[in-house]
Amino acid sequence: MPESVPVRCPSCRRERRYTAPAYACACGAAVVPPLDPAAVPTAVTHRVWDEQWVSLRCMACGRAGQWPQPELGCPCGTLVRIPVARDGTGPWDEVVAAARLLHRLGHRDVRRAGRRPPGGVALMATGLLAHVTAGGRPAALRDVEILWLAAMARSARCVHFSGAGYTADARARADGLAVPLFALTAATPPRPLNDAAHAFLGPAADWD
Repeated sequence: MPESVPVRCPSCRRERRYTAPAYACACGAAVVPPLDPAAVPTAVTHRVWDEQWVSLRCMACGRAGQWPQPELGCPCGTLVRIPVARDGTGPWDEVVAAARLLHRLGHRDVRRAGRRPPGGVALMATGLLAHVTAGGRPAALRDVEILWLAAMARSARCVHFSGAGYTADARARADGLAVPLFALTAATPPRPLNDAAHAFLGPAADWD
């Protein structure tokens, strides 16, 4: 299930938890608006058509579409608009490429996690946590360790994607922790970089 975030009403200051709904893409996969827990919710004072929709891309097929803006009705009578996370760290297509690979490997519930790792985007599915490091810098030792620790806390497997490669100590640490590492570009499928990544792919390594 999608993670929930705490939402404080800007009018009465009462806090409630909100879970974004899942919408069905034409391909059959679920599209879930990625909530931004760091942004401040706002009260809806009047309706503007363009503000009632957000542009989201399906993690499974890459199709872009318009979906309802997340909103929550407070008991005080205020309608609260909940901010949706934006990338701002690198090509969104790279995140979609990572999500499509995970979907192809059988993780049908891939979605953006509510909390973002430093300098990247977090994806999650049942029993799996993935980080995509963007922004044009190589993934560092700390990126690998943060992912591994976060996955251990969830009793989940983990996998890392990077659009700008990895530092030498990051690759060494990943090998020691058996964290799969993938090189990522928007134009080509993710490429496995270590033994753990080849094992993660399994029979998919031979797919066209």
